[in-house]
Amino acid sequence: MLRPAPSRAGSRLRILPRALLRQIGGRAQPTGEPQRILVAHHLLAGDVLMLTPLLAKLRERHPAAEIVMTVCARLLPLYAGRPYGVRATVFDPRNASTLEAVFAGGGYDLAFVPGDNRFSWLAAAAGSRWIVAFDGDRPAYKSWPVDEFRRYPASSAAWGDMVAALVPGEPPSRFRASDWPLPGCRPFERPQGRTAVLHVEASTPLKHWEDAKWLELADRLAAAGLDVVWSAGPQGEALLGRIDAAGRYPALGHLLDLAQLWNLVNEAALLVCPDTSVMHIGRLAGTPTVALFGPSSAPLFGPGEFLRDIPYRALTVEDFPFRDQNHLFKREIAWIRRCQRSTAECPSPRCVHAIGFAEVAHHAIEIAR
Repeated sequence: MLRPAPSRAGSRLRILPRALLRQIGGRAQPTGEPQRILVAHHLLAGDVLMLTPLLAKLRERHPAAEIVMTVCARLLPLYAGRPYGVRATVFDPRNASTLEAVFAGGGYDLAFVPGDNRFSWLAAAAGSRWIVAFDGDRPAYKSWPVDEFRRYPASSAAWGDMVAALVPGEPPSRFRASDWPLPGCRPFERPQGRTAVLHVEASTPLKHWEDAKWLELADRLAAAGLDVVWSAGPQGEALLGRIDAAGRYPALGHLLDLAQLWNLVNEAALLVCPDTSVMHIGRLAGTPTVALFGPSSAPLFGPGEFLRDIPYRALTVEDFPFRDQNHLFKREIAWIRRCQRSTAECPSPRCVHAIGFAEVAHHAIEIAR
C-alpha cells in the first residue's frame, strides 16, 4: 500500500488554531530579560548558516536565555555542539510531528523570523509573546502575527549582518573559527597532507564553472604542492566523472554527509567552490575559501563584518548585464543585484563562465594555508 505523500496540511491544521488563540489573547512586549528565544524559519542550508551573526548577537545580548532555532533534519548534526549555546530543533512543514519539540517548554518571550514571514505563524503557535521580522513580505497575511518590523538597510550589506540587525544594539563580536565546535561525524577516509578541496556543484547548473577550468585548476594546485580532492553533493558523481574522466584526483565529497564534509573542509588548506552551502561551511570552519559568484551577489552573500577576519576571496564579474534582479524573500531591495532565473530562462551560465582560470588559480594559491 502506498504511503500518502508528505503534506503541509497537517502542520497547518495544528499551527493555525494555536496562532489564532495567541492573536486573540494579546501580545506582550518583554519588559525584562527574556528567558526563552525562538528563531523560526525553514531556510536552505546556506541561508541557515548565514544566521550565525544573529545567534552570536542574541547570545551576547541575552547570555542567560535559552535560544532555540528550527532547522531541517540534515543540518542538525552541525549544531550538535551547540554553537553560541543555541539548541537546534528539527522542523519540517511536511511533518506535523516535528512541531512537538518547537511547542515544548511553555512558550517564548521573544521570537525572530529572519526569512519568509509565513513562519511568524509558527512562532505565534509556539506561544511567542513578541515576534520580530523584516517588513515588506507579501501577501500581507503572512505577517499578521508579527509585532515589530525591521527594515532592510538602504545600502549594500551582507545578509548575515542584516539578520543580526533584527536585534537592537551594536553588531556582534567578529567570528572566530573556535566559536563553532567541530561537529562529530561518522568515520571516513580522511585525506592526508595539505589538501585542496574543490567543491564543483551548486544548487543550480547556472552556478557551475566550466569542467575544463576545474581540471586545469586541479593541475595547477597539484603543481603548487597541494593534494587535490574533488567534492560535490550526493548527486554529483556524474559531474565529477565528467570533469576528471581519467580519475587523476580522488573524489570524496559526494560520499559524505554534512558533518563529514565539515570535517573534510576543516582539515583542508584550501576550499574552492561556487556560491553554495559548502562556501558557508568553509568560512565557519575558518578554512581559506575562494568562492565563485555567477548569478548571485557577492556582497549580499559575502562575509560582511561578522566574518571579516576569516580568510576568504570572492571572485565575480562586477555589473554583469544579466545580474539585474533585486528581490530577497519577495522583498524588492533597490541595491541588490542578482539573477534568479531558471535553466529554462537562461541556457548557459555566462556570468560564472566569465571568471577566468588564472584569477582563480592566483587567489587560491595565495590564500591557501
